[in-house]
Amino acid sequence: MIEKILIITVLFFFGSINVSAQEHTNIKIPSKLIQPPYLKAGDTVAIVAPSGVLKNRADEVTRAKKLLESWQLNVVVGKHVFSRDNHFAGTDQERCEDFQEALDSPNIKAIWSARGGYGTVRILDKLDYSKFLEQPKWVIGYSDITALHNQIHTKGVESIHGIMCVSLPKNQEEIKESIDTFKASVFGKPIHYTLKESKYNREGKATGQLVGGNLTILHTMLGSNTSIDTKGKILFIEEIGEYKYHIDRMLQSLKRAGYFDDCKGVVVGGMSRMRKNTTLWGTSVEQLILDALADYNFPIAFNMPAGHEDDNRAMIMGRIIDLEVSKTKSTIKFEE
Repeated sequence: MIEKILIITVLFFFGSINVSAQEHTNIKIPSKLIQPPYLKAGDTVAIVAPSGVLKNRADEVTRAKKLLESWQLNVVVGKHVFSRDNHFAGTDQERCEDFQEALDSPNIKAIWSARGGYGTVRILDKLDYSKFLEQPKWVIGYSDITALHNQIHTKGVESIHGIMCVSLPKNQEEIKESIDTFKASVFGKPIHYTLKESKYNREGKATGQLVGGNLTILHTMLGSNTSIDTKGKILFIEEIGEYKYHIDRMLQSLKRAGYFDDCKGVVVGGMSRMRKNTTLWGTSVEQLILDALADYNFPIAFNMPAGHEDDNRAMIMGRIIDLEVSKTKSTIKFEE
């Protein structure tokens, strides 16, 4: 009798596991993420500093505030934006407090990062997105803010890779396209890009969610719960101030982690201010990328004007795009 009970228990247990596994494999990742409401006149934007210190950068924040106000938006500046704790814009707790308050406030419709640098990763695990998910809002920035884009993507919400407050020069005509596309993305106007030709382009077509950002931050996220699942998606990468062998090392690490196995395409933005090692790499950074990704047949588009250059066009992360790549040009069309 005891043996029969044991057999039944074991069968029930393994049967439960099979059912659970089957149910798990049937879970579908949504093809579309949650789209926060586009901004309209009278909405409020919060300026926060989740990363590096803003020493002597008050003028840029003032310009950013005036720019938003010229679009008939209201602006609140986080109380710790100009705080300093060594490298950072305040302690981890202070930076988290400003960002959390912006996430939670029902009056805030967008969160604009004042600058990048380094430090966002230190507050990721302190943030609570429960109220944000009830009332999603746009989170905007680039560089170190890639950490937030990753985290927000794993929550199933779109965000915007675009200029930050410190991007604004005195003469804003110098970055007109960057500002115009930033405005278009937050107000819901169509954005499409035609990229300059590149002999390095790997031709092809792909459709999928756009994900990614700064290569170093993507690499930093590996192995954590904020590392992006790139399956069926199109990856954007950009970088600044790295040696070519560092770029290769990061790509090889991502590759070994399976990052590109089911990826549908790659868009390469600015690879800015590359450093020269005493032992030269021997090829262009474009060829380096092609060589690192030689095992895959998805399209690769170079010359996306996004990253750490003045021409830093806005992109909606998590939005489905159509990518078409040829040697003479590449086109990126964001789904409306």
